[in-house]
Parts: sequence; structure tokens; C-alpha cells
Amino acid sequence: MSGSGGSPGQGQGPGQAVPRAAAGSHSAPGSQPGQPRWQRWLEGWRLRSKLLAATLALLLLTCLTIGFFSHAVMNVYLTRQLDQTLIGASDRAVGFQFPHGRFPDPDRDPLDAPGQGRIGMLGARVTDGAVVGAAVVQPDGSRAPLLESDLDIIAAVPPVREPVTRTLSVGEYRLVAQPQAGTIGTVVVSGLPLAEKNNTLFSLGLTIAGVSAVGLAVTGVLSYLIIRRALRPLEKVSALATQVATMPLESGDVDLPERVPEELTHPATEVGSVGLAVNRMLDNVSHALAVRQRSETQVRQFVADASHELRTPLTSIRGYTEMVRLTEDLSANGQQSLGRVEAESRRMTGLVEDLLLLARLDEGRGEVREEVDLTQLVIESVSDARVAAQDHNWTISLPEEPVIVQGDPGQLRQVLINLLTNGSRHTDPGTTISTRLAPADGGGAVITVADNGPGIPAPFQEHIFSRFTRADAARSGRAASSGLGLAIVAAIVSAHQGSIHLESEPGRTVFTVRLPAGNVPNRGPSSPPQ
Repeated sequence: MSGSGGSPGQGQGPGQAVPRAAAGSHSAPGSQPGQPRWQRWLEGWRLRSKLLAATLALLLLTCLTIGFFSHAVMNVYLTRQLDQTLIGASDRAVGFQFPHGRFPDPDRDPLDAPGQGRIGMLGARVTDGAVVGAAVVQPDGSRAPLLESDLDIIAAVPPVREPVTRTLSVGEYRLVAQPQAGTIGTVVVSGLPLAEKNNTLFSLGLTIAGVSAVGLAVTGVLSYLIIRRALRPLEKVSALATQVATMPLESGDVDLPERVPEELTHPATEVGSVGLAVNRMLDNVSHALAVRQRSETQVRQFVADASHELRTPLTSIRGYTEMVRLTEDLSANGQQSLGRVEAESRRMTGLVEDLLLLARLDEGRGEVREEVDLTQLVIESVSDARVAAQDHNWTISLPEEPVIVQGDPGQLRQVLINLLTNGSRHTDPGTTISTRLAPADGGGAVITVADNGPGIPAPFQEHIFSRFTRADAARSGRAASSGLGLAIVAAIVSAHQGSIHLESEPGRTVFTVRLPAGNVPNRGPSSPPQ
């Protein structure tokens, strides 16, 4: 089957002269090859989600920065405070070695000095590189000795009165060593544990993390509410654009009353600029549609008037040719020429009738609403098509019960004849054309006309129901048709508030017509669906 043509019985076929070819397919373009995956992932996010994610990400970065610097500053402060305490303890331990004047007493334990009983305090004496006494104050006030590995670490502390951090078996410590005055090779080592400082820093980290988590949660909720409220006007503009996008604008007198409210068109705001631009666009589209409708109305009126005016001279031409044939003695060439004049006048008359029918359908005039037995109509139409194209194979499938719809019997008959003639005219001899009638779910009828021909090329399928759409007859090898057959089919089906659908691929072409069952009110001026 192919494109639109003239209606049968008027000198032209009802199909477009479209050559059969394999229908190609085109896949939708994907993402750019070099586009990062995260960018493709973010493209699917809504603006609200992007703003909320950006807000939370910036807040999280701020919390991390504050937490990092707070931890660093607190660490320096606690370390300095600990070092001051440690140096004071070390000075007391060194001075404690001079109980009776300027000569030190090497047997006195540095931990016996006043203020040295703090839990975890470490005291040691190193003589000639060897630790001769080292202990740590326990929670109960007792003193515990250190391991041999700890003694080596203590002995290696430089005696420069500068605290250093070392890890012992009893934990991490700040240690300071001072030479023993009045002695040669004797060093007093004092130490304080870092556990308290580390616990304080850990608690600070937990506090910052908890406060940050609560802040992120509260900020997330508040930001969502604020962003949602701020974007609500933009959503209204989007809803309006979506409503306009779903309106049928392809035909008829289209009115676009919807506009963005005035309070959402303030040019000083981003949303207002968008709303103002949308209103200007709608005004432009509405004006363009009105101009288009006026132009289409003028063209249709011209076609209707011209077709009506052509009927009289065409009738006169046919009448005079018949009178010449009956009254004049013509030669063989004259008879042949006169026959061509008659054939072309009949062809032109059929084209004029098709144009008048389309004009009446566009204006919604001349429709008859009565019960139509589609079963009988299909049988008669297929029988007529079989007689006209005996070199094709014809099959028919009918339901057991009659299928009744409301409509114009003459127009529905023309739908069937155009589809059947379209299939036989644009397929090779021997092609099987199948017609099937079935009741539709919920009432109505479904008519399918299928063939096993070579198919319709994909570029022609999009415009198959447009007027005067046809392929080059020189390439198709068929006589050129008017290109109105399937356009008339679509217009009649649309006037009955039905639908027509095409599926075509090499070896299978199917036209599916769906008609409602009940009474259908006459429609106003419209165009057949494209």
C-alpha cells in the first residue's frame, strides 16, 4: 500500500504513488561521548535537588573547615598548656635534688618532689646514658616501674628542656629532660600522659560532628522548604507551558487564553523574566496561529469555490464529447483523441469531487448520521475490489455478529474502497490483501487492511495522510495519482471521531481504522490528522 490517491470509480486510484522499500529506523541520539559520567548523572536532577545538594555541600565543607581548624587550635592550646605544666614539674624535680645546699642527693626520687604525685606522672633519672630509676604514678598513689623498651626510649630523650612526644607501653607521653646541676652525665626526665589531651580532642571532635549533623539536618529541611517556596512560581510557569504544549495546535481555530499571571512577570526577577518571555512567546504563537488559520480558511474557500466552478465546464466538456461521438463520423485517430479527452475529463471530474469532499469535511457539512452495518459494507467493498484487481489475492475475516456503528454510510464505504484500491494499485500482482473486521473493546469497530507487499519507505510514513503527498511516478513505475486518497480516508475517519494508524515494514503493511459506536456530533472546521 502507499500514499493518497483519488477515489475509485472516478478515474484514479486511492493510494499515493509511493515506491515500496524497507522502512529504516533511526535511534535517538545519546549523550556526548566525552561527557563525564558525573555530569551525565547530574543532568537528570531537578533544579530543586541541585540547589539543595549545593547548599548542603557548602555547609558540609564549612563544618569540616571549622572542625579542622578548631581541632588544630585546641590541640596547640592543650599541648602548650601541658608543656608548661610539664616544664614546671621538671624544674621542681631537678631542684628537689638539692636538699642541703648546693650538693645534690642522687638517692632522692624525682617523684618525691612536691606536686609530683599527679596520676600518670613519670619520673626517671639517667646516669651515663642508663636509666637508674623510672616509675609512673598509679591511680592509687603507688608507683609502677616501666618496661625495658620504655627505658631505652627515655634514655634517648635529649636533655635540652624542650618537651617531646614519645609512645611508651603505658601510652603516649610528653617527656622533657634536664641535666642534673652539679653532676656529670646525670639527667632528670619528667613526663605527663597525653591521654587526657587526646580525650578532650576526641570529645571536641564528637561535639563538632554532632552539632554539624544536626545543623545539616535542620538546614536541609529549611533549605528544602525555602527553595520549594522560591521555585513555586517557576513551577507555575512550567505547568502553564506544559498545558499549552499539550493543546492541539495543528489544525482549526486555536485560542491560547492561558498566560502567566502578572505577579509572576516582574522583569527584575529571574522568574519574572521567564514568565514575561513565556507570555511574549504565547502572544507570538497565538498571532501566528490566527494568521495561519485565516490563510488556511482562505485557501480552503478558494479550493471549494474553484472546484465548484470547475464542475460546470467539465460537465459541458463531457457532454460535447459524447455529442461529437454520436453525431460526427470521426477517423480512428479522431476517435482515439476524443477518447483521451473523455478520460482526462473524467479524471479531472474525480479530482474536483475529491476536493469538494475534503472541503465539506473541513467545514463539517453534509454529514449523515445513521446506523451502518460494517459487516455488509466490508463484504461489498472487498467484492468490488476483487473484481477490479483480479491479479491479487483477497482474504476477509468477519465476526459472527454484525458490527453496527453510527456514521455516514457513503463516507465509510469510501474509506474501505480507498484503502483496498490503495493496496492493489501499489503492490505487485500476486500480493495478498487481507481485510479484517472486529468489534472494539467498549464498543465500536476495528477495521484492518493489510498486505504482504514490499512496505512503505519510512520517510513517506510520516506524511502518508497529508494531501498531495506522493512519490515520483517515474520511479514507482505506476501512473501518478492525485495524492488525495489517504487524505480523504483520514479526514472521514477524523470526522467520525475515529483514528487511523499505519504500520509498515518489508513484507507487511497494515492500516488500522478504529471507529466509535455511539452517536457522534458533527464537528466544526478541521483538518485531517497528519
